Amino acid sequence: MPSPQPSVSLADWSTHAGVTLLHTIATAVVQLAEITDLEAFALPYPAEAQRALDRMVLACLLQEARPPRSLPELLVWCRTRPVEDWPLELPRDAFGPDDLLIDPDSTRPTQLCHEWWIRTRDSAAEQYDRAVIHSAMRLCRESEAPESYTAFRRLLVERPVLTGNDMFEVATDLYLDPVRELIEQIYHRVPDSFCSDGAYVTCARCLTLLVPLTDGGWWCERDHCRRQGQPPPGRTLRADEIGTPWQLSRPLRQFVTGPGRAEADLERKLRTLRLPVEMWPGFDTYDLRITFPDGWVWAVDVKDWAHPGLLGQAAIEVRQQPPYDEACWVVPRYRVDTRPDYLEVYARNRTPAAGGLPLLTDRQLVAAARARLRGETSPAAHLAQAGDGTPANGAFDA
Repeated sequence: MPSPQPSVSLADWSTHAGVTLLHTIATAVVQLAEITDLEAFALPYPAEAQRALDRMVLACLLQEARPPRSLPELLVWCRTRPVEDWPLELPRDAFGPDDLLIDPDSTRPTQLCHEWWIRTRDSAAEQYDRAVIHSAMRLCRESEAPESYTAFRRLLVERPVLTGNDMFEVATDLYLDPVRELIEQIYHRVPDSFCSDGAYVTCARCLTLLVPLTDGGWWCERDHCRRQGQPPPGRTLRADEIGTPWQLSRPLRQFVTGPGRAEADLERKLRTLRLPVEMWPGFDTYDLRITFPDGWVWAVDVKDWAHPGLLGQAAIEVRQQPPYDEACWVVPRYRVDTRPDYLEVYARNRTPAAGGLPLLTDRQLVAAARARLRGETSPAAHLAQAGDGTPANGAFDA
């Protein structure tokens, strides 16, 4: 069936004054989170933080609302006051129920905050993760080494935290030779705030570092992990034994490592159906290339975003190289469990550049693959129909 045209475009969003302000505040929050010197919160505030406070105060005055009296109070808003309750002029899909910019348990920026920071058009850090990936592609192409690019992607997905010994292993891995200098730029020393009782601890599910909480517990930065309960401790890295470890920069952990875990899970599920799956074909033109016994090919990109409206605005057609017959984006099912209108909001905000690109849950994709393997010709076996307007708990998502 024809794909519905989005009712909200990127230009429509830009006409709302609150969009730019929300981006400014998210940028300030992320930058402050990178500062370990508490004196930075004393007057004068960092330039971006002062700009966020000034603009928020002005917006409140224009709305005849009480403004935050200081930067600390603005940060309290970010931690305790959902965006929907802020006196901002925002489009209806700019936020979801109870969306916060700072996690109340860890006092760190939420994934939503990072998405607003890095995905908004006027961000100085716009598409940072994409720039890194494109640099890796270029370096590996110049070396005529597609296997090096695959090794680089697997490194980011499977090893977001590295010890000194790990760094030495990476430095001597011949497959990673074309991207060695790039690796040195994207892994950074871990701040002391991740250390508890002289040790750093990774999450057994996500492989990223856990954040120690004041009550003695742990906090995982991945939304999916937190939904499953307390994060299970993985590796314990004692500072007196390994020194300070390195970790992948936050945008890459969020937009490459996180979806990469979902990509690996989806690859495993599809292989259980005895389907050939090629990961990151054509130097990562898309994430998975699935070939059916009759030669029909699906191209799939996996996204793990908290904000379906921003995801819809970022959607673009999947490039036809390597060639395929159908394409879609896939989001982990837990996103739709958390926000039942996720697929609807994505479709509403999908721009013309997406060319009607459907969004499915991982379960919907696997169900559609099973239907196609059974020889069905109904909408259940086609990506566009399975993803267009299908309820999250519909027949295709069984």
